[in-house]
Amino acid sequence: MMKSMNVLRRGFLAGSIALMGVGLSPVAASADELAEIKERGVLKIAMSGQYPPFNFVNEENKVVGFDPAIGTEIAKRMGLEVEIVTTAWDGIIGGLLANKYDAVVGSMTITEERDKVIDFVGPYYRTKRAIFTKSGSDLTDVSQLDDVKVGVTLGETHEEWARAQGYNVSTYKGLPELLLELNNGRVDAIVNDSIPVMLAMKAGQYELAVIDDPSAEPFGAGIAIREGNPDLSAAMQEALDAMMEDGTYLSIAEEWVGGDIR
Repeated sequence: MMKSMNVLRRGFLAGSIALMGVGLSPVAASADELAEIKERGVLKIAMSGQYPPFNFVNEENKVVGFDPAIGTEIAKRMGLEVEIVTTAWDGIIGGLLANKYDAVVGSMTITEERDKVIDFVGPYYRTKRAIFTKSGSDLTDVSQLDDVKVGVTLGETHEEWARAQGYNVSTYKGLPELLLELNNGRVDAIVNDSIPVMLAMKAGQYELAVIDDPSAEPFGAGIAIREGNPDLSAAMQEALDAMMEDGTYLSIAEEWVGGDIR
């Protein structure tokens, strides 16, 4: 699975990190950070808050969804409270390297290029790239995307893929805005992970059609942490594995995405 993922080029990742004023070399930790986190008693996790049903802000102004539920359960099993930080996706790796939070639990695709500057726990779910257009559109094949406007979320692997195809790309903050722009006709197609859009369609929120993408292959989403933290990585992986074994993971997945997505 790891070898079949869509890979970000270093230049694209460097641009995202540079926006945060951080170079490509990760911030060196003097020691594994697990002991410091344990002493603090709080695990700080980051996500965009713009990716329903994986993470989003509800009517009570609380960040909810699959990702915060997974992150909260991992923290609980480590004997920690959790603090959720929302931040723009295109700068989220830079924020991690700048020590603004301890981990990113935000549906981040594991790629070889990202793995050069951060470490991953997981994967904790799997999905694949998908292309959507409005129901009834004349767009039925990827070959037609050369002449239309394609929407993507800024900083996602899908943006890099769409630009590599030479498409006319428009970028947005997150999935809600992306779907709204497609629904209003300001873009002709969008590229996104398949699961959240399919769920929005199933819920009757949008009438969309899938454009077949034969080159799309499954990939894993992982929890990002800074390099040089084997104890933290092991503790988080142990908690994640235990959740998957005792049924807690499946319960969370069924609540937020309607089934097992491991």
